[in-house]
Amino acid sequence: MPSLIPSTTNHVTNSAPRSRVGSAGLPAERRPGPGARIRRLVLLSVAIAGITACSTRGPAMQVFSQAARPDAVKVPSGNLVALETAASGDITYECRAKKDMAGQYEWVFVGPDAGLRDRKGARVGKYFGPPATWQSDDGSRITGAQLAVASTGAADIPLQLVKANAATGPGLMQGVTYIQRVNTRGGVAPAQACSAALTGQKQVVPYAADYVFWRAL
Repeated sequence: MPSLIPSTTNHVTNSAPRSRVGSAGLPAERRPGPGARIRRLVLLSVAIAGITACSTRGPAMQVFSQAARPDAVKVPSGNLVALETAASGDITYECRAKKDMAGQYEWVFVGPDAGLRDRKGARVGKYFGPPATWQSDDGSRITGAQLAVASTGAADIPLQLVKANAATGPGLMQGVTYIQRVNTRGGVAPAQACSAALTGQKQVVPYAADYVFWRAL
């Protein structure tokens, strides 16, 4: 007997909605709209501007521990490290008569000649004199007045604290308030006795040291 219920086998269709496919191969409803693309461009521009600003400010200032430094050569509070450099070069001494001491002679510090490199080994400037001058490769430079020294032994020049004078020229040395000489190696006056026969003669002695430049907060 024929069935009274019509067969639906050949009439069933998939009623789930089909996603429209865009030209990029993505479903149209999942492609980012113009607003989203603009927001992404704005965020990218801000990120690039931030990176550019950081790259033009020079070395970042940082907190620096002075715990191991003698009190005499510690930089006063209210200052932070702006730049750490390693120097390697020479110091020139000249044999001269001692002032107001007839018949006595001594080796007198004439001036340094050393290159300055940052912690990555890149050259950033030089140290020369007289007068003792720290000059950045960007042309800015400073001199200063010695405030104190601290001995580290007979074989090395002493640690030193210098109060910086106002910098000349715009650049890295602008705003420097103090310079510390630390980690000294060599550089002491010649072992040869200075005498009347050597008066006016100069000797060059190799040395190395670290120079730490500070700026006010």
